[in-house]
Amino acid sequence: MKKIVLLFLLHAIAVLLLSQTLQIESLQRQQQGLKEEIRNTNKLYLNVKKQTATILDRINLINSQIAARKELIDVQGREIDALRKEESRLEGEIAGLNKELKKKQGYYADAMKGMLNQKFSRNKLLFILSGKSVGESLRRMQYLREYSKRQKTQAEEIKKQQAEIKEKQALLAKAKADKEKAQASLREEQKRLQGEEKTRQSEVSAVRGQERQLQKTLQEKQQRANQLNALIEKLITEEVARHEREEEAMRKVEEAERRKRAGEKPAEDSRTGKSSGVENRAETSAKTEERASGAVPGPRIETGSTATTETFNLSKDFAANKGKLPMPVTGTAAIVGNFGANKHNEWDVMTNSNGINIQAERGADIRTVFDGEVSRVYSIPWVNTCVIVRHGDYYTFYSNLYDVFVKQGNKVKTGQSLGRIFTDPDTGVSTMHFELWQKGNKLNPAPWISR
Repeated sequence: MKKIVLLFLLHAIAVLLLSQTLQIESLQRQQQGLKEEIRNTNKLYLNVKKQTATILDRINLINSQIAARKELIDVQGREIDALRKEESRLEGEIAGLNKELKKKQGYYADAMKGMLNQKFSRNKLLFILSGKSVGESLRRMQYLREYSKRQKTQAEEIKKQQAEIKEKQALLAKAKADKEKAQASLREEQKRLQGEEKTRQSEVSAVRGQERQLQKTLQEKQQRANQLNALIEKLITEEVARHEREEEAMRKVEEAERRKRAGEKPAEDSRTGKSSGVENRAETSAKTEERASGAVPGPRIETGSTATTETFNLSKDFAANKGKLPMPVTGTAAIVGNFGANKHNEWDVMTNSNGINIQAERGADIRTVFDGEVSRVYSIPWVNTCVIVRHGDYYTFYSNLYDVFVKQGNKVKTGQSLGRIFTDPDTGVSTMHFELWQKGNKLNPAPWISR
């Protein structure tokens, strides 16, 4: 029983140590992603022309950069806490090992003293032969063998424990160095954050007196966003209903085929009272052929497009890839508009979005985030061409495309180009709108995208 409890405790300790190490590694990976996000946002910010027409774009970028910087600082703080715990754990382990080592060294010293007192080492042969009988001599020989073996084992254990202590001390030194490095990095990021907040204040101060105009601009954008939200919701609802009708028709065809093979009478349509097998089979087969024929040519992909050279390690199940989907646009990009209600403190305006806005570089490819089928290609005046891609029960929406590479019915792969992002010729800004739906339920796309 004691052995089982000991094994359980050792297993629990091993799991805890692994968990601590994985947490530190995970926090370090998050930091790398956030630093890359900040670099991308800063690059886009520097490329946007400094003029009144782009002030909202510039402030959106700097706000995005500040938000990422604050998140980075939070992650760094959690890493420092984890490193402190690791440092404390190692110090405790070293103290325990040293205590155990002293006990083993004491036992070994006592054994050596006992051996000297009994003069085993001086004349082992005499000790064996001085037995009163052959049996006693053999027992003394066996005793000396076991005694010698135990001494050797104790010496090896002491060496092993000394090596383990040395290894733990090296890990402790690394943990302390990592903590100091993380603390220095944290202080540096806090300074950068202060600088970015000053930059934002400078941007806002530069347009003092134009608040009303900017409020009006935001309100106009929200009106268009509301129209877009309603239209997208209508399009998605229509697509979900269409696919459900097709799936139901296919189910009926399969049921009719099953009944035919079983020699049963075809089921009657509840609405018409007629056999549904032949007509539905013909109708569904025609639809299936029509959809298949649309997928054969495939989309036109420009040679050298970054959307076709990347590799993506994703599960076949869309829902299992939360946090792993690629950014729906190539190159340097940043999220500049968040999902849901957003308060613009500078202009005292509230906006709402069913998706996220992503700013990218001129000429970037808008790409699908997962394998699927182009469900709809649609033109909306103020956001150019839009594409809906179906991934089973999930739908993704992409707007502001031009030079579109796909058409309805095309099968597309993860990262495949749907078209190029449109760049406003007056401001030089390239922004797309991206949404994620699970049938009729809108989801926040940001947590699904890899950073």
